[in-house]
Amino acid sequence: MIFENTEARIRIKDLRLRTHVGIKDEEIKNKQDVLLNISIRFDASDAINSTEIEDTLNYRSICKEIIEFVETNQFLLLERMTHQVLGLIMAHPEVRAAEVEIDKPHALRFAESVSIALSAERQG
Repeated sequence: MIFENTEARIRIKDLRLRTHVGIKDEEIKNKQDVLLNISIRFDASDAINSTEIEDTLNYRSICKEIIEFVETNQFLLLERMTHQVLGLIMAHPEVRAAEVEIDKPHALRFAESVSIALSAERQG
């Protein structure tokens, strides 16, 4: 069966990491949980007809990069962390578009979490 649309979407759901994020002394001293939800669009035309990892976007290696980056850095603002994670993903030339949402659980009283979402898309 042949389809004209070969754009694929990878979703990484509820990636729970620990990092320093915030501006209060307690937030700077102690790591906190953050929850990442990521959507990545890419052309899957080569992968559709292959069984080789080289013919697709390797989401495992991208996820490892994100984990290493988030867990070894310190962030004052959730917006900055979200932007930098999005930049890591978009650095892969095969990525057409991506969206990153990062939740900071229990950041506000009476709220399950606060999140920031950013997206990017290649032109052309």
